[in-house]
Amino acid sequence: MLAAATFAANVSAQTVEESKTFFDNWYIGVNGGINNFAKNHSVLKKFTPEASLRVGRWITPVFGLAAEGTVNFGADYKELNYHPATLDDYGYFWDNKTFVRNLRVSLLGTTNFSNWFAGYKGEPRTIEFIGVYGIGWQHVFGGLKRDNGVKANFWATKLGLDVAFNLGAAKAWQIYVEPNIVYNMETEHGIQFNLNYARIGVNLGVNYKFGNSNGTHNFKIAQLRDQSEIDGLNAQINQLRADNSAKDGKIAADARTIADLQKQLTDCRNQPKATAAVAAVKETVALQPIVIFRQGKSTIDAAQYANIEMIAKYLKNHKDAKVLVKGYASPEGPKELNQKLSEARANAVKNALVKKYKIAADRVTAQGFGATSELSDERDFNRVAMFFDTNNK
Repeated sequence: MLAAATFAANVSAQTVEESKTFFDNWYIGVNGGINNFAKNHSVLKKFTPEASLRVGRWITPVFGLAAEGTVNFGADYKELNYHPATLDDYGYFWDNKTFVRNLRVSLLGTTNFSNWFAGYKGEPRTIEFIGVYGIGWQHVFGGLKRDNGVKANFWATKLGLDVAFNLGAAKAWQIYVEPNIVYNMETEHGIQFNLNYARIGVNLGVNYKFGNSNGTHNFKIAQLRDQSEIDGLNAQINQLRADNSAKDGKIAADARTIADLQKQLTDCRNQPKATAAVAAVKETVALQPIVIFRQGKSTIDAAQYANIEMIAKYLKNHKDAKVLVKGYASPEGPKELNQKLSEARANAVKNALVKKYKIAADRVTAQGFGATSELSDERDFNRVAMFFDTNNK
């Protein structure tokens, strides 16, 4: 029975989310009822009451484990001889004087037959049929006295069927009716299943299922995806990776182009063909780094911040220095647009010094000089911002 339940549990577990913590899918409950000997006695005439505490955990929607402690109450066993007609042959008699007749502690397996045969649909059914079975240790207070001494402790086996009703919107509460039979496994003939040493009973119980990490009090169906959907998602991921790689390559190529243009501009500025006015500026007030802009843009490229950082270090090392940022545009395009563009470039560089590198605003002046072709014969080299230390005038 255990092997069949385990196999069914493994199949069922493939469709539900796994327990995220050890504390998922636990429950606690109490039950009580009546029982009597399975043979030779009238159940209605000589029944005795019992009460149990059960703590369990569902490992899957089909299979679980539980521990149960049970106490039996009732009259003196002298009134309930097993076999009155053969009492002398077996030598049985009881001498129980306590309110609690016996105590049983059991380890139980539980199998939800409804989920096993009909499948688990994401929440418990209103009515479910649950098998309960296991072995336990039983102690009789007062003892079963025989010719060879006192036998007060027994191995006992329990078999039962819970007809369970799940209640509430969350189905956290469960009540059940449980017909059951408990065998005393140790007889004068050895360990065996024998109705002469068994008790049958009916219990009524209630369980509370604790909340789980999935936000419910029960198992939750896993969101499974078919292979075609997985393949489609993988294809999208691979395409995005390829797009990113292409963009990274373009960014790297642009950075190399900017570096080449910056080098060419530096070489061009160092050539003697520059005008006398510009040469005078270089010899007296011009600072070496410059910032190159793209055509029609006043946004600073990432590669140009290294030059701005050099000016920031210069200002931090020379506390009295003040910088004039001159913005230029290449000669193509309308004059008014080029003037605004040159001013925007100078202000963009000033803002970077003030906001990014924390240079005092009164130490930096920005001024746009419109379009020019005097800095270089190459038009691209005229779209720049240049730095001049005004204290060196």
